[in-house]
Formats: sequence, structure tokens, C-alpha cells
Amino acid sequence: MTTDIAGRVALVTGASSGLGERFARVLVAEGAHVAIAARRVDRLEGLAAELREQGATVLPVALDVTSVAAIREAATLIERQLGPIEILVNNAGVSRQARLETIEEADYDAVLDTNLKGPFFMAQAAAKQMIAHKIPGRIVNIASIAGERAIAQLSTYGMSKAGLIQMTRQMAREWGRHGINTNAICPGYIATEISEDFLTTEAGARWVSSLPRKRMGEARDLDGVLKLLCSGEPARFLNGAIIAADDGFLAT
Repeated sequence: MTTDIAGRVALVTGASSGLGERFARVLVAEGAHVAIAARRVDRLEGLAAELREQGATVLPVALDVTSVAAIREAATLIERQLGPIEILVNNAGVSRQARLETIEEADYDAVLDTNLKGPFFMAQAAAKQMIAHKIPGRIVNIASIAGERAIAQLSTYGMSKAGLIQMTRQMAREWGRHGINTNAICPGYIATEISEDFLTTEAGARWVSSLPRKRMGEARDLDGVLKLLCSGEPARFLNGAIIAADDGFLAT
């Protein structure tokens, strides 16, 4: 697919590992000037150094998305150093696995603040720049199939992702008139460094065998939909879309 991402300023949150790191690499390969944000600054610096050796323009930004003040400071820094944000990939997220009756307030707040409050205020900060500069921006929220289907012991995570899905629709409805398209990707089960150890166990093998095609996804399986939603002209009529990239999980 031919994209028109080259030269645009993009921000990827949660970019120090996993899907966020992959998303940053994809946008750099498409020629974007990319700000990579996360709490683990050492990981960001290493990724930035690697990508700069390839000739990319990359700005590492220390960011805790649970802090609205930090979000606004990061957005200002990016605008000052790279230009106004044109593409936002709202990827930062956490999960807590627990039964409903055992969830503590601190864990509840950690998940909802990171997965819902943070993306809201990050999108707000980016949209303000897009609106001020009359940029036909692209916001891509990384939700989850857990936001569409109840999954045991992932209640707060699923609740936060369901909220993110509705947030996507609301932003599409309100910011569409400014030329800003907001969409969401709902990944299915993707193998990352977090799940790597589990997948090598007997329990992990049983879990994989229960999936529709008895396989986990790979981060690269999201490349195409990400590039589409971050594009200008190819995605001009995509606004408020909730795309399940789940290998058929929700269809079964």
C-alpha cells in the first residue's frame, strides 16, 4: 500500500517496547518524523539511537500518561522540536489480571488512568495542535478485543478498552469537522516479550491451541492497518472505525 506519511510528525506513546516500539519502526520506515514516548527513557534512547543511524528523525520523550501536566509538557516539547503533531498513536497501556472480588483501588486506578484517562488527554493535546494549525490529523487508539468481549480476570483492562472504543467514536463525531480522523485498532492475541515466557509453557501451548487458527499474532500483523489509518488520502473516509485485527477471534 502506498502511503503519504512521509514528512509528517507522529507521536507513539508506550514506545519503549512491544507494539509501541514496532509502531514507531513502521512509521519511521514510512518516512515520518517520530516522537517516541514512554516512562523507560533508557529504552527510548537506545531505540532513538538505532533509528537515527538509519537517517530517521526521532525524538525520545519521557512521559507518564497518567499525568495530565506531563502530557501537556510533552506535546509542547514535540511541537517546539519537530512541529505540531499530525499523527498520534495512542498505544500506552497496562493490564492487571485479577478476579473481580480481589481488585484493589490502586490497581483499578492504575489501569483506568493509563488506558483511558491518559489516551483521552493525550488525544486532546494533539487535537488542539491539529485544530490550531488546520492539520487533517490522524489519531489511532490502540484498544483490544477485551473491549468487545468479556475475558476472565481482565475486567479492569476490558472496561478501560471498552471506554477507549467509545472515546474513539466520540472523538470521530466531534473532531471530524476539523478534518481529524480518529479510529481504533483492537488487536487480538499478539506475541510480545511480555508473553514470550508463558507461550513456551504447557499452559501456553494449550491456550494457543484454543485460538481460532491455533496461532498467536505477531506485531508485524498490525503493520498494514496501522499504515492505513495513519495515512492521509488513503484513510480520508475512515473515521470512527473500530477494526478488530484478531485473526477471527471475535467472529467465533
